[in-house]
Parts: sequence; structure tokens; C-alpha cells
Amino acid sequence: MPETLTAPRRTLHIDSAAPLGVIADTHGLLRDEALTLLADCPQLIHLGDVGDPEILTQLADRGPLHAVRGNIDREGSCAALPTHLKLVVNGQPLQLVHDIADCDERMACAAILHAHSHKPRQTWRDIDGRRQLLFNPGAAGRRRFRLPLTVGKLWVTPAGLRSAILHLPL
Repeated sequence: MPETLTAPRRTLHIDSAAPLGVIADTHGLLRDEALTLLADCPQLIHLGDVGDPEILTQLADRGPLHAVRGNIDREGSCAALPTHLKLVVNGQPLQLVHDIADCDERMACAAILHAHSHKPRQTWRDIDGRRQLLFNPGAAGRRRFRLPLTVGKLWVTPAGLRSAILHLPL
């Protein structure tokens, strides 16, 4: 497993003005178009269903990589990925999980970054009087049904979050 991957069950604190690149559901296929769209993101997040450990190596070669295990990541170094990860970026806590059904609702966080459905999503909800972002970058690997191929970017500041879904130009 690449050394830059976040260790399991750890809270990591990051200070960065640059956007976080968010990718998921590659299912063994890392497209050049996805890498191009995330080129300005020094930190990357993979939200599971990696499918091939070489993808983790390629992403980690670009800079720090934080990844969680998806339901297809059952063998090799992908199986060693944590199921949940908490990142605190510029003071904002983020929960990373592959399937939102498995999120820890007790964890106070500004955003839940999830995948699994292959459907891009940027939805805000109210939790105990505070806003929380539910963010799914969609899928960047093998096409499923007629869903688009997408990645995401997340800008995190002490004042709040901003997100974007980017469609791969295929």
C-alpha cells in the first residue's frame, strides 16, 4: 500500500487552501480524463470500490491520498483500507465512507463524503441546527447503466464548504 495513504481508524488534520479532489467507484479503471480534472488538487480522496490496488499507487504518486474501502475491495491492499475515515480540513470535520448507509450518524461533521450509488450528489441538510453537506462525486471508472462519469472537488475553509461535480469529457 502506498505510504501516503492514511492509516486506518485515524483522524487526520489538514490545512490547505487548494481544493480536495474526490474520486470514487473506479472499479479497476482510472481514466486519464479524471486525472486531468483533478490536476489542481494536491490532496486526493478515493471513496471506495477501487478495484485495483495500482489505482491507489497512481493516485498516491500525485500527492497525499486518503481512501476508504468499498464493497468490492475485498482482496489485496484494498482490503486493508479503513471502512470509515475522519478528516479535519481547515477545522472542518469530514466523514469518509463508501456507502452512506454505513455512515456514523453520531459523528459530528460538516460533510459526509460517500459513494456506492454511482450517482453524483450535493445535498445540504439540517442536523441539530447546523448545515451538513452530503457529497457523492459519482463514479469515475466503468460506466454503470446510463449514469454520467464524474469526479468531485471540495473547497474547505473555516467559514464553510463549497463543492463541485465535474463531468468527464468522454
